[in-house]
Amino acid sequence: MKPRTPIAPFALLIFFSSSITYCFAGNVTYDSRSLIINGRRELIISAAIHYPRSVPGMWPGLVQKAKEGGVNTIESYVFWNGHELSPGKARMYMILRIGPFVAAEYNYGGIPVWLHYIPGTVFRNDTEPFKVENEYGYYESFYGEGGKRYALWAAKMAVAQNIGVPWIMCQQFDTPDPVINTCNSFYCDQFTPHSPSMPKIWTENWPGWFKTFGGRDPHRPSEDIAFSVARFFQKGGSVHNYYMYHGGTNFGRTAGGPFITTSYDYEAPIDEYGLPRNPKWGHLKELHGAIKLCEHALLNGERSNLSLGSSQEADVYADSSGACAAFLANMDDKNDKTVVFRNVSYHLPAWSVRAQSSTVEMVPENLQPSEASPDNGSKGLKWEVFKEIAGIWGEADFVKSGFVDHINTTKDTTDYLWYTTSIIVNENEEFLKNGSRPVLLIESKGHALHAFANQELQGPFYEWVGAGITSVKITGFNSGTLDLSTYSWTYKIGLQGEHLGIYNPGYRNNINWVSTMEPPKNQPLTWYKAVVKQPPGDEPIGLDMLKMGKGLAWLNGEEIGRYWPRKSRKSSPHDECVQECDYRGKFNPDKCITGCGEPSQRWYHIPRSWFKPSENILVIFEEKGGDPTKITFSIRKISGKFAFVGEDYFANMLKLLHLFCNMSFNGNCLGKFPCSSLSAKHAY
Repeated sequence: MKPRTPIAPFALLIFFSSSITYCFAGNVTYDSRSLIINGRRELIISAAIHYPRSVPGMWPGLVQKAKEGGVNTIESYVFWNGHELSPGKARMYMILRIGPFVAAEYNYGGIPVWLHYIPGTVFRNDTEPFKVENEYGYYESFYGEGGKRYALWAAKMAVAQNIGVPWIMCQQFDTPDPVINTCNSFYCDQFTPHSPSMPKIWTENWPGWFKTFGGRDPHRPSEDIAFSVARFFQKGGSVHNYYMYHGGTNFGRTAGGPFITTSYDYEAPIDEYGLPRNPKWGHLKELHGAIKLCEHALLNGERSNLSLGSSQEADVYADSSGACAAFLANMDDKNDKTVVFRNVSYHLPAWSVRAQSSTVEMVPENLQPSEASPDNGSKGLKWEVFKEIAGIWGEADFVKSGFVDHINTTKDTTDYLWYTTSIIVNENEEFLKNGSRPVLLIESKGHALHAFANQELQGPFYEWVGAGITSVKITGFNSGTLDLSTYSWTYKIGLQGEHLGIYNPGYRNNINWVSTMEPPKNQPLTWYKAVVKQPPGDEPIGLDMLKMGKGLAWLNGEEIGRYWPRKSRKSSPHDECVQECDYRGKFNPDKCITGCGEPSQRWYHIPRSWFKPSENILVIFEEKGGDPTKITFSIRKISGKFAFVGEDYFANMLKLLHLFCNMSFNGNCLGKFPCSSLSAKHAY
């Protein structure tokens, strides 16, 4: 294959109309204070929304909710492996946050697996024929001079395109002018760009964190997020992006590793199902409004800093027109403080007053047979069942001594690869006489492994890194340990049901489905199919898989994704869940975890647009064994809202902000209420 044109490893700033009916690129430049759009400095509050993690029917609503939340910009990667499934067969063209390596907990980092097999391709290095990248700064040093040369090549190549808008590189510490380096972190108030002529840009503020199968639920409090945002603008920031503002769903097999859940909710301000997550969404909406009221002073005023105590300070912005804005901050991790600013006392609380809150429930809705389902009568839901063969089905793909790599063999076309061998057990073996059992020892770079002996499931095995078996041994024989690693192994790629496409509504292959009103339970390697009604209403829908083991699910041929209601477990002896999170002090993903002993993911999002008025075909492939009769739909409902709690400090402050950020004080900030009154790592 001929080398292809390399692509730049960073983001292109493009601004578009919120009507989403057309787009345009304005005249975009920058100075040390901000981006300048059509000659005007602007504050940017951006929301990351990854288009393949939702569906087109959700996009207008997501953009509208982001706009209502005080956001004025949308950010997304381009996911190359979703557009070009094989070389030269792209379905569309698009340029945004280019990458094209995106990471993002997405399968293979967004790179199509076929790229790996093009001769001469070495990822993350200055080699031909492909140069792919994202957030390279932390990795550059591993490649020595080659890494430095690679980053500089990328920057120069991008600038040479002369497209008329700025280029940025996130987490890159040696970008050449005029490319802007940016910050990704939970906190970026202390970040400064490498050149004084560049604006301060925060490309990824993480309002939550991703989840893993078997892991607990990480929570970042709204107060801490708001504090981090306010501190960023307090310290001269002007472009801010939430990663993620809506996380969405890793549909199908798109979740990356290790063990990333199908849900990519990220505890974002708009949840996986497209609903505002309160109090987070409402809390940040109010903050965005307050900051935007101060926009003129923040982008045009001179900043001065005043100490108000050992951990308290004020940053004041004022210009010659009299516009004035001030931030008062209390960084104390424990204590409320009262400070005097311009002869007025202000109480800076160590605890915030929350904004509007709501409760989200998953209301069960039993699977109901479609009126068009054949022979359902009044007996309830009819299932069709197909049992996979454990091991080789049809003709073997190949035979080889030793083991092969999973991804290299399957080319990432399936999660499943069969490794099969045979041994002869002598009738004189002691374990056949005394009732003891040999022990199967498997070392693997794979994510999950199921071992079968004589068609019987022996148990799953979990590992965290890589893909593929590296060693198989059996202990307990008279002669000692039997090492099967160098035996002749017969390989088969994928499942028979996958090969036949039995999850597609229009498949035409003959297959021996067995119809039953009582499907088998706790049976591994089993396909289940049912024709069901669409749940009533228009609220979002989840598929409750609590009583199933591990596998894949489809609706009308659309890939819902991998399911695995695996219960959470400790990652360290000190890994304990909390009843209430103390948001004061630095946040990290292990600080405020919940869900101890609960499934990491119980419900799996099914977009409403995937349903038909009738004859909806639900297909499940179960690896380990579960109870399909316990599968239900769940309707996601916002069941209640609650008014502000605690003091009315929050509401009063916003009224004052509205007053003081829009009045002139003749250059004197006397009486000015701060644009954020903050205590340790929180706002409001």
